[in-house]
Amino acid sequence: MGDNPVAVTRSGNGRLAHVVFDTGTPANALSIEVMQALHDCAAGLQRDRDVTAIVLGGRADRFSLGFDLKAAGGRLDVGLAERRELISIGPRMCRAWAEIEAFTVAAIEGWCVGGGVALAVSLDLRVVGRGATLYVPEIERGMNMSWGSLPRLVNLVGPAKAKRIAVLAERIDAERAVSWGLADEIADDGQAVAVATSFATRAASLPPVSVRMCKQGIDLYANALAQAASGLDRDQYLLAMTGEDYAEGVASFLDKREAHWTGR
Repeated sequence: MGDNPVAVTRSGNGRLAHVVFDTGTPANALSIEVMQALHDCAAGLQRDRDVTAIVLGGRADRFSLGFDLKAAGGRLDVGLAERRELISIGPRMCRAWAEIEAFTVAAIEGWCVGGGVALAVSLDLRVVGRGATLYVPEIERGMNMSWGSLPRLVNLVGPAKAKRIAVLAERIDAERAVSWGLADEIADDGQAVAVATSFATRAASLPPVSVRMCKQGIDLYANALAQAASGLDRDQYLLAMTGEDYAEGVASFLDKREAHWTGR
């Protein structure tokens, strides 16, 4: 897809936008560059008053394996101020997608992991392929779950199930995702974009300003305390990075071995 991993096309007289991010690699990981491109895409769509609905998809076989642990944001060899700036792109990306006034639908095929889940729950609806799996392994890797995702998860599934997703790192298949409220519809494998487009087409057929105002009212109520709950999660991540368990979590993942935790 060239230098830009994010492609945008339009249909429905320009009122429906289709966004696909594809790094050209099997993991479709969220590197700093990919997250910046997704952030800039969301910001551009927010400014486009002709757009009423948006479908966001990843690769045809995999949404994303999440944050790229080899990316610069995971480095410890830079100063604190630079580290805070490097890791701010993830929450900024999710916030940009959450703040889009147009109606947004995520189309998820295959694995949707960690930061991929954080991105997906920033949208209004989620359609999952029958073979999809949503998985949040951050705690298993010595991190915290950040990017403003915890209040969004709680809004969708409630506190107990949010703990099973984010703390216990349960792998959520398509049927359980829908029954829990983490996703909204199951599609046959390969048809998640088509089903997501049906939701978006319905939204795009409605009065655009009314759609935006109604969505805004719902989101303001649902997220009234979200910033208070997640405003420090970036610095919690920085704190986790200083611990031995963070280094062990990343190393064990890259080495494909069981981690050994010490609490240090």
